[in-house]
Amino acid sequence: MVLKDLLSKNEAAILKRWFDLILETYPADTASLMKKDKDPFTNPVGSTISREIEILFGKLCEGIQDEKCQSSLDSILKIRSVQDFPPSKAVGFIFLLKRAIGEMLRDEIAKAPAIEEWLKFQSRIDDLALQAFDVYMDCREKICDIRVKQARIEKEMAFRMMERMTPSKEKR
Repeated sequence: MVLKDLLSKNEAAILKRWFDLILETYPADTASLMKKDKDPFTNPVGSTISREIEILFGKLCEGIQDEKCQSSLDSILKIRSVQDFPPSKAVGFIFLLKRAIGEMLRDEIAKAPAIEEWLKFQSRIDDLALQAFDVYMDCREKICDIRVKQARIEKEMAFRMMERMTPSKEKR
């Protein structure tokens, strides 16, 4: 329970650091915009990430990975799957939580009772990352399906246009 208390007591600072680390994965101008503007209408990406990592952190602290985690991952990864990230970077934001906690609580975690709990907590983060990869792949498959459907529609439209432009043999 030592780690859970530490995480709870330092939740705001950990979440802020995790959010800042995630923003570092974006170009500098984009990151500064997402950091300054908290309005979900003018900054939907930053607002979504901030809201959903808070939920993920809470669920990890509780030791629960349920449909709420799935929903939060889905919200973040729908965004990151259409952005210019390779899969490792799109999903890698999960591992940044380890770094954020390590930076904030390094000395406290090093104490004997917390180290065992920290190892278990890291394992939960790893499990969440695996779950995130599955969600990411589902998002990418949906994008691929949309592109294939769009290509089919465009092909059909092109054929229809060609048929209209080609004089039929009956009119001769």
